Amino acid sequence: MNKLLIQIKNCKECEHHLKDGVNPIIAASSKSKLIIIGQAPGRIVHNTNIPWNDKSGDNLRNWLDIDKHTFYNTDIVALMPMGFCYLGTGKNGDLPPRTECAPLWHNKLLNLMPNVKLILLIGQYAQNYYLGNKSKITLTETVYNFKDYLPKYFTLPHPSPRNNIWLAKNEWFGQNVLPELKKQVQNILN
Repeated sequence: MNKLLIQIKNCKECEHHLKDGVNPIIAASSKSKLIIIGQAPGRIVHNTNIPWNDKSGDNLRNWLDIDKHTFYNTDIVALMPMGFCYLGTGKNGDLPPRTECAPLWHNKLLNLMPNVKLILLIGQYAQNYYLGNKSKITLTETVYNFKDYLPKYFTLPHPSPRNNIWLAKNEWFGQNVLPELKKQVQNILN
């Protein structure tokens, strides 16, 4: 695993697309039990080299009901984005992840993590990639039907503060999805 992580950290596949430079962000161990597959690092994460080190990460840890110590323990949690480097911002926030990373690295990583109990698919990029034609027409439908993807996957929206309007419109998420997510995570931790 360490050899692969070094290869990823040294990856320059998309270098000419990255105006802020290459800085792959990944945290994983061969002992990881829970994998969180998000979109791509934002500016704060890019600058600090710490995955989910922003308000989205705070929200996600609240959703999971775990502290930072547990969250950043790679023997428990692997943090593996769809795109490993920050791409900059566009009109509506951060640019989407590059499409090269997941096909290049994900299977290699997953093959070295035999203890995984659950994979969280956060946002449409991860859901479309991993669920393919089993994902629903919209992210909302895919998240609403999260039980269809258990026990392997758990589908979630992105925990960005930009999604507060979505969260307010979809009260069922806090009432039905989050309690089940917390239960699933606690079962893994125990």
